Order: sequence, then C-alpha cells, then structure tokens
Amino acid sequence: MSDVPLSVEAEPAVAARLFGDRIDVARSFTAALAEEGEERGLIGPLELPRLWTRHILNSVIAAPLFHGSVADIGSGAGLPGLVLAIARPDVHWTLIEPMERRVTWLDEQVAALGLDNVEVVRARAEEVRPVQVFDVVTARAVSALRTLIPITAPIVRDGGELALLKGMNAGNEIEAAQKQIKKHRLDDVRVEVLGEGVLPETTRVVRARVR
Repeated sequence: MSDVPLSVEAEPAVAARLFGDRIDVARSFTAALAEEGEERGLIGPLELPRLWTRHILNSVIAAPLFHGSVADIGSGAGLPGLVLAIARPDVHWTLIEPMERRVTWLDEQVAALGLDNVEVVRARAEEVRPVQVFDVVTARAVSALRTLIPITAPIVRDGGELALLKGMNAGNEIEAAQKQIKKHRLDDVRVEVLGEGVLPETTRVVRARVR
C-alpha cells in the first residue's frame, strides 16, 4: 500500500452556485475538515479525493428543504448539519452528537466560522425529548430507517417533517420500516432524488410528515 498522502479534491465549479455568497465559509470548513478530519477520526483516510463531491455537495444540495428550527441527529463531522447551517443562516440548527471529541470539533467550527445560527448539544436524540421539538429533523449516514424513525420522529413537532439523507437503498429501507412508519404516524413518506443534472452523485432524501 502506498504511503503517498491522498490529495484533496479540487472544488467543483458548482459549489459556488450552491453556496452563493456563503462559499467562502464553506471553503473554510472544507479546508479544516481536510486538514484535521482524518487525524481526529471524523472522516476516513480515503475521503479526501471525494470530500467535496461525496460529502459537502451531497449535503448542501438539500439546503432548500429546511426551515424554522432543525435538529441534525448524530452530526459527527458536521455532515450535513454544519454544511447546511453555512448555506442557510436563516434557519436555526441544533447539532445533536453524543461523542465528546466530535462535540469539541463542532464547537470549534461553530466559533471559527462565526455561525450564530447553530447550537451544539452533547446528547443522544432520545435524551432531547420531551424537552425540545423541531420543525424538521435530519440525519445522514446514521442508521437504517427502521432504527432512525423511533429516535427522530418523537422530536418533530406535530405537522413537522423528517428529511433524512440516505443512500441508494432508501426505497428498500422504507419498505423495511413500515411498522415504525405506522407506529410513529408518518404520512407522505417518499424518496426525493436531488441534484440530477447538477451533481456527479445525486442525493436521496427520505421525507415524511409527522402527524
């Protein structure tokens, strides 16, 4: 195996269009993640050559879906929460992460990037309810839908939404989660594919209304 360090993916041209006047903040975050992410256990060693495409753009393409108050469950490196908070300064974001070293990273980035629309909470989603509910709850690469619904749906306000970033098997995950969908009273559960014709890799979002 080669010891030559992997290079960071060059910023795709579409990034500036998606972030608009927030692109410099996005660049600062991406540079910090590229510099410290592997060492701090936030991203894997093979992620640098696809950091923009696979992670930053995959997250920001969903920015128009959010409004009001949003919780990101299992924020980890800040994907998608910090990326979305950069793109949508008009939305209030609560990043919920149980692991101390990741919370430290999130706090550092919130301060360094000047994100006054972000609160970082060290907790599991189960520990948040019934203290706080949100207009929208999101998560990315956390767990299968049948496991994710019971920890996300209870912290969505009545009439609020789930917007969960998933992979290619999103449709199959919905089928496997029918029991949880019924139990937690989810309506209009569907997969939306974002970024077709815009991104080299599309993003799949499982959306649902909580009643």
